[in-house]
Amino acid sequence: MLSFTGNPLDRASAERSDPNWIASQQAQADALFLPVWQAKPLLIGERAGFLPASALDLTPDMLRVFLGLRDGQPLFAVAIADSESPPLQGLGEFRDMRAAAFVLSDTDTAIAGQAKALIDWNQRHRFCANCGAGTTPADSGYRRLCPQCGNEHFPRTDPVVIMLPLFGEECLIGRSPRFPEGVYSAFAGFVEPGETVEEAVTRELKEEVSLEVSSVRYHASQPWPFPSSLMLGCYAEAVSRNFRIDEQEIEAARWMTKTEVRARLANEIDDGLKMPGAIAIARLLLADWVKAP
Repeated sequence: MLSFTGNPLDRASAERSDPNWIASQQAQADALFLPVWQAKPLLIGERAGFLPASALDLTPDMLRVFLGLRDGQPLFAVAIADSESPPLQGLGEFRDMRAAAFVLSDTDTAIAGQAKALIDWNQRHRFCANCGAGTTPADSGYRRLCPQCGNEHFPRTDPVVIMLPLFGEECLIGRSPRFPEGVYSAFAGFVEPGETVEEAVTRELKEEVSLEVSSVRYHASQPWPFPSSLMLGCYAEAVSRNFRIDEQEIEAARWMTKTEVRARLANEIDDGLKMPGAIAIARLLLADWVKAP
């Protein structure tokens, strides 16, 4: 399963706007809370570090976000105040979400990603974008209200196209200067206002590698909580093999055959060039392409 997908929780969107209902869920004996500190979820071994209220010093001013019900059991995320050293030592370890995704189960990764994204959004939107006044959380973390101008603010998800250009039995991959050393991947960019997914794919490939495409095909999507994006994975049919990197967003690119991609995904070639990591949708695009007839 693709990382951050397959979240099994019932988000109870019809009930979570009721403060009394939320209070009753928090008071349940089996309610659990996932601490998030500096955008890092708590891990206990290889599990998301959900703890009972009795293990946490919960105060009324601490941000608590309702995540959903797991077989009737209420799950929450709770923001732990910033500190120089990690809190809750001895109970678990706070891990960067990317690193955590490599060790957590698919289910825990999806739930922890949801928690991280919602806590992060609430912390970034403490002030109204309309008038600058302080906002207050509502709907258990899924809405923020401005008491001064009355504006309502909702969690945003930024659509990002990520695409693998194809020409016959070859695909074009590239590397950004921001990538870890040696890593090549699919191309990606934010969807701009007024664009379709197909138009965004066409524009990004034109901008980054001057590549002309004739058609775009959607393949799969992935929530990406860094901080809160939705990756829209696509294949794009190139008109030719001719390309030219922009030397700003992309520092190198190359065509690669199916045979080579298959070998590299299987770690059969060791020359310093690396494929995208296991949690990235870019790897799925490559893996599914080489499996296709």
